[in-house]
Amino acid sequence: MGKWRCILAVLLTAAGVALLPSGCVAYKLDPAKIRDVEYTVTDKEDVPEEFLERIEEAKEEPFELSYADQGCLYAARGYGKQKTSGYSIEVTACYEAERAVYIETALLGPDKGEEITEAATYPYVVVKMEYIDKQVIFE
Repeated sequence: MGKWRCILAVLLTAAGVALLPSGCVAYKLDPAKIRDVEYTVTDKEDVPEEFLERIEEAKEEPFELSYADQGCLYAARGYGKQKTSGYSIEVTACYEAERAVYIETALLGPDKGEEITEAATYPYVVVKMEYIDKQVIFE
């Protein structure tokens, strides 16, 4: 009978541990817009040097980065290596939601009739906005 008591005690302990709350909280990010965020597409020479270095390190592959500096939030999205010139990136939306700032971008290919060169390019865009203490999500 002692053997069965031991097995029962182990099973009850395991069940009790499994039912304890883990302390992790999962929540779904709700992209419902609270407000539009004013932003500026920033020229390379106006990007903070430290952030520009991170972009240069990441540009071979698609990337999404953010950086805070002097009350401003910089967000960069790159589309990785492209085989030709002529690509551009359009920012179609930038808005604040309850738990995040959402930035929507689109990679635009070369225009028809545009002269392109067969050289690798690394298109990316840097958006500058007021500092908002929220996660940045690119769509």
